[in-house]
Amino acid sequence: MTDIKTYLREWAMPHVLCPGCAHGIVLRSFLEAVDQLQLEQDKVAMVAGIGCSSRLAGYADFCTLHGTHGRAPAFATGLKLARPELDVVVVTGDGDGLAIGGNHLIHAARRNIDITVMLLNNSIYGMTGGQAAPTTPQGAVASTTPSGNTEASFDACALLQGAGASFVARVLAANPIEMTKVMADAITHPGFSFIEVVSDCPEYFGRYNKAGGGAEMLVSLTSRDVAVAGPLAAKRFVNHVPSSEPPPGMDTGVLQREVRPIFSGIRGGDTDES
Repeated sequence: MTDIKTYLREWAMPHVLCPGCAHGIVLRSFLEAVDQLQLEQDKVAMVAGIGCSSRLAGYADFCTLHGTHGRAPAFATGLKLARPELDVVVVTGDGDGLAIGGNHLIHAARRNIDITVMLLNNSIYGMTGGQAAPTTPQGAVASTTPSGNTEASFDACALLQGAGASFVARVLAANPIEMTKVMADAITHPGFSFIEVVSDCPEYFGRYNKAGGGAEMLVSLTSRDVAVAGPLAAKRFVNHVPSSEPPPGMDTGVLQREVRPIFSGIRGGDTDES
């Protein structure tokens, strides 16, 4: 295994992520996926938008492009069409990708352009002051919803499944080993791949909602995984005393996978990579 530092721009350190932020775990898992696949650094292109998650591209020693707010999938589409030999990966956040960038995201999925999108979901606008995001749960406190969010939140994976993404997955930052496996799977999938990475924001979401620091939020994430929450609900820690009801669960892993023609931008040249 290659030293992960090989894939980092160490001169850009120290990073700007807050203490306890799981985005650093996500970056390491991605770099390990690149290493496992033995991808050439000069043929990996990371495209980022705006937000905490998008800062990760600045630390990765690949071909990197920092685009404008919400437009990362559009930049990535143009890049992939111009340089099809590149492995193009978008790193975006729930605000960047699902609010101002929602239209670009769903149409990249619909076209089945051969790129991978990693959407880091921390349920809030972490970089600009803790405002409510499209993924902020109902009832959750944010700087713009001090009495609790009244709007329904997006299920990012269901949205992308509906938009026609040929590969859809959800992973938790609390499970980096599984996260690396799914990232490698997504990168090698022929067509549009979408991964919702459920991360945490202890500085804003955690503090506003009394969810604890980074470690406590990671533990909470683990208990929300359906594969973990189910057994916990049935387990009795003391004889005849059932455990407390776990929080609502989330399905994780690969949720959708299909092979269909890839958009190449060439008239009559869309390909079926099956």
